Amino acid sequence: MNAVRRLHPHCLYHAITLVLLTPAAAFGQEVAPPTPARPADQAAVDLDTVQVTGVRASLARATELKRDAATVQDSISALELGRFPDDNVADSLSHITGVSITRTAGGEGQKVSVRGLGPEYTLTTFNGRILATDGAGRDFAYDVLPSDVISGADVVKGAQAALTEGAVGGLVNLRSASPFDQKGQHAIVRLEGDRNQMSELNGRKLSMTYSNTFANDTMGVVLGAVVAQRKDRTDIAGNEGGWTRNPDPADPSWPGNAWGGNIDLNGNGELDPDEYGLIAPGQFRMGSILEEKKRRAFSGKFEWRPNDDVRIVVDGLKTRLDSPQVSYQQSFYPLFAPGRWSDVTVQNGIVTGFTMDNPDPELRMNPELLNQTEHRVVDTDLYGINGRWNVSDSLTLTGDVYRSTSKRASGGQDTYVVLRMNQPNVTRIRLDGGPVPSVTTVLADGRELASGMQNGQFSDKDFNTHYMELRGDNINDEITGATVGAQLYIGQWGVDTLHVGLGRTERSKRRDLINNTLNGGADYYSVDNAINVGDLGGRVIDRSLRLPHFMDNVGGTFPRAFLGFDVPAYLAALQAYNGKLRPDGTAYDYANAQPRWNPLESYRVSEDTNTLYVQADLSGERWSADVGLRVVNTRTRAQAWDAKIIALTENGPFNYTATYAAPTPIVQDGDYTYFLPSGNFTWRFTDDLLLRLGAAKTMARPPVNKLAPTNSTASVSWGEFTQTYGGNVDLKPYTAKQGDASLEWYFADQSIANIAVFYKRIQNQITTSWEPGQDIGVPGHLFNVTRPINGDYAKVHGIEAGLQHFWNSGLGFRAQYTRNWSKSFVGGEERPLEGVAPSVYSLGLMYEKGPWSISATADHSDGFVTAINVIGTGYNTHADKLTWLTASVSYEVNDMLTVSLQGQNLLDDEQTYSINGNPLLTQGYYRYGRSFTLGVSLRF
Repeated sequence: MNAVRRLHPHCLYHAITLVLLTPAAAFGQEVAPPTPARPADQAAVDLDTVQVTGVRASLARATELKRDAATVQDSISALELGRFPDDNVADSLSHITGVSITRTAGGEGQKVSVRGLGPEYTLTTFNGRILATDGAGRDFAYDVLPSDVISGADVVKGAQAALTEGAVGGLVNLRSASPFDQKGQHAIVRLEGDRNQMSELNGRKLSMTYSNTFANDTMGVVLGAVVAQRKDRTDIAGNEGGWTRNPDPADPSWPGNAWGGNIDLNGNGELDPDEYGLIAPGQFRMGSILEEKKRRAFSGKFEWRPNDDVRIVVDGLKTRLDSPQVSYQQSFYPLFAPGRWSDVTVQNGIVTGFTMDNPDPELRMNPELLNQTEHRVVDTDLYGINGRWNVSDSLTLTGDVYRSTSKRASGGQDTYVVLRMNQPNVTRIRLDGGPVPSVTTVLADGRELASGMQNGQFSDKDFNTHYMELRGDNINDEITGATVGAQLYIGQWGVDTLHVGLGRTERSKRRDLINNTLNGGADYYSVDNAINVGDLGGRVIDRSLRLPHFMDNVGGTFPRAFLGFDVPAYLAALQAYNGKLRPDGTAYDYANAQPRWNPLESYRVSEDTNTLYVQADLSGERWSADVGLRVVNTRTRAQAWDAKIIALTENGPFNYTATYAAPTPIVQDGDYTYFLPSGNFTWRFTDDLLLRLGAAKTMARPPVNKLAPTNSTASVSWGEFTQTYGGNVDLKPYTAKQGDASLEWYFADQSIANIAVFYKRIQNQITTSWEPGQDIGVPGHLFNVTRPINGDYAKVHGIEAGLQHFWNSGLGFRAQYTRNWSKSFVGGEERPLEGVAPSVYSLGLMYEKGPWSISATADHSDGFVTAINVIGTGYNTHADKLTWLTASVSYEVNDMLTVSLQGQNLLDDEQTYSINGNPLLTQGYYRYGRSFTLGVSLRF
């Protein structure tokens, strides 16, 4: 059938040519269909002509968009041309009812969740087009997109047949400005400088936007450019190696994961009842991520409206995010082994304190220096042409052709490099409920670790080479899409308009991992083959980090200054060491440690989707509705590689090298078709009070990386025998049967009170299986196997409430609250549904009068489960609650000049993670600090 033939780029070229030469098929974007007009006695607002300036006008526009929507929707709009409410689009979205975000280094919003459902349940589009992303999945990383190129965003929580499928939580459609939003010539130049109070680092940004209409207002253009540079720091702590937990006969799913043998407190060689399920630290660390984030973005849109019936739009977006990160950390590996611990204390089944004083170099504590870098340069492009032609009073044709790409090339450029201290010492570790355990290390020569780091008492000779992972992936995501649609006015049988359309989307994503773990290169200079860093020559350890305000919100005793080393200088010194003899008599060869293509964690995934939709709009005296069906067929092909372990070499305690057979390709095909019905109904009790009802079947595709049957056994390097499968082409998409009811009261201009309830029954939610003690063909070793699987089903239901009002005095407020309840079932077992925040709420206060505009907003997200059964049934990783407070003030000096000041994270809140919310079982700590931005805008 022609509908499922592959759409090659040259076909797209001919399609565009045909469209431009044949006025009977002008192309237009696949966006929401026109909503029925409000009753004649209700004052309508032409949104194309609203001049949006200031907070109050922005909220007014968002309120009108919500009021006129055909389904449950919330929106946010620009304050003026080229100026969004927040510096980051995700931050602005977090003010919307039911939206929460996750943050990346520096505290910047990166991923968006709707109604508590995680980013994987959310689809992000730009002008109705799917955005490619540099991440492993489909969830869009908002930090690649400066807010200056956005004029608005709609969060669609319901469903319509004419809307792009792929969202169970919600569809976020970002909108760019149109030159016809404000006819005539307009320009704005904005210069900003920012400073973070914790890190004492600065940043700057220059943005420019130009808009003009000409040729008797039949043509228009919008151009934008952003150049920004920001330095930031994130203080971090974590338990990256995981917690150790003994086996427990009451939990047969957990075989124990103590690498040095089960934690045997009395040393009798047996697991006694008081040792069942005993938990103890496996590894912990603390340090800082330093980042210099550079952004460039260029956007353009040309619109041609030769008459009231034809509209042609050509637009494009090109962004580059260059955000290299370097993380300097102090690490400790206090793993249990017989004879390694003494003076042990236990509280409620958790080892809360012990001393490490064994003189054996492999059993004593060996503090480590960790240097971790990430080379992230992302190029994101989106180009397209679309149009709309009113053929007659009863027929309108629309269509769109676009291409979206995202590329990141960091293969082999990232590092995870560790130097290990080589000095005898006695160490005491104590858990006291803080994000960092207290640790006191006294060396045999009298030096103490924390004070010695502070006073510069350590040098290269105190450390040996240890672990040197060189890695990085090359990711290329390409999306090509085309849609055609028709809207036919019926005007009888209760049907106003009939919408029909076809769509084709081709997505190709490839990942090539380049690292040196598969060939054993990461351990080439470790254990018996370790080299004293002082013998390498040069100055490898090149800095002592005494960062301002480091961990000053964290109690406990641990090093608050630490050493950093220059990775390029370190690698050059290792290369210069070539030819010197190893302890086994062979010569060091730097080439043996170099990164190579890792087939086991690389993949190729292609996905071709054809869609067909039919939707009817209906209306009566006080009601409007739509009912429709969307049919989706997707074909996937996933390629990965497999290689069996043919030998394991033990280099020392907790250290192995695996030898692999030659890799063999695995190619898997998948095919699925879904029928997605939807219906929406709006009843207007009065002009200002309306009730919305909606029901639909929706779907969200599995993350792209989870379709590829990749696998890794890299953990054998440090003695953990686990095989992790990254994906499975047989994973089914999430589907949900959902219902919505929303009551909205527009009780005054720019004011609204609304309450909504929703229900979703999700099928095939993706979770992780844990299969302990599996024989994967390695003689003498059983492996724990993890893999993504489809669960049985999950249920989510909840309530949303919002209130917004402005008084004539210029004072206003907005508040929103979302509460949901969820549960998931896998193999008949009830589990939490990962990534679902039980409640999020926001409160904003505003004052806008004359030249002054002042606002403050607090966004709060309750804690939620991020991973389940991490150390046995019921032991779940938990993201703890977070409140993010922002405030801004601006003053319009005159018609041309405005100055502003904005503060973010004014509460200096930290994002923390734990197991089941237990402060003794900390999993992660991220502190971003307060930041302030001073801006100057010039309008022309």
